[in-house]
Amino acid sequence: MKWIKAVLLPQAFLGQALLLTLATAGFAGEKKEQSDRNNVLTKKEIRQGWVLLFDGKTTNGWHNYLKEGISGWKAVNGELITEGKNGDIVTDTEVGNFELTIDWKIREKGNSGIFYYIVEDPQNKRMYESGPEFQIIDNKNYPQKLTPNQVTGSASDVLPPSGDLTKPIGEWNATRIIVKNGKAEHWLNGTKILSYDLDSASWQEAVKNSKFAALNYAKTRKGKIGLQDHGDFVAYRNIKLRRLD
Repeated sequence: MKWIKAVLLPQAFLGQALLLTLATAGFAGEKKEQSDRNNVLTKKEIRQGWVLLFDGKTTNGWHNYLKEGISGWKAVNGELITEGKNGDIVTDTEVGNFELTIDWKIREKGNSGIFYYIVEDPQNKRMYESGPEFQIIDNKNYPQKLTPNQVTGSASDVLPPSGDLTKPIGEWNATRIIVKNGKAEHWLNGTKILSYDLDSASWQEAVKNSKFAALNYAKTRKGKIGLQDHGDFVAYRNIKLRRLD
């Protein structure tokens, strides 16, 4: 009996090791499969006219604001990231009416933003001087007290979102921005949290009461898409655009 136990015990351990190996391989395969779903277009999206603004591997199609080429921002593991203090980046091309979807995540106390209708002109020293912003920020831990017009999903410093639908810090959030004929919508994690009309009296009044009152802010209905480096880490992926013209 002792000899049988000596043989069976290693076999049991071998069986457990084999199961563990298969399970680990399966998990790795599942994780890779999930990763492979990022930064790609489905056949349906292609038929609908969607294009990728980030291929998951390079920074092609982007450049630092008011500069040639791109520096500081990198494509890492399918994510477009900056560690901070690398400057804002904008698309090489402009858009008019559009729908944009994009995933993002930040770290504690982080701050960034997604901009549209940026007019890249030396008169506008920063891209926020011309382009409205979908604010991205750590609502709970940011070191400065935030007003309702400064939290995630707001039209930064102009209009507040309907609520806080952000996921815990470090998790991915999904943003959608739709702008057609001056009418804009902000979506966060599947819910519309803000809508406004860039040509309305209420919008113009809100702008007058913001820090953008004396700037060339939201004057055009065409421009570039921008991602902000506010000095903090931020990561983006699945940046997809559909023109609605």
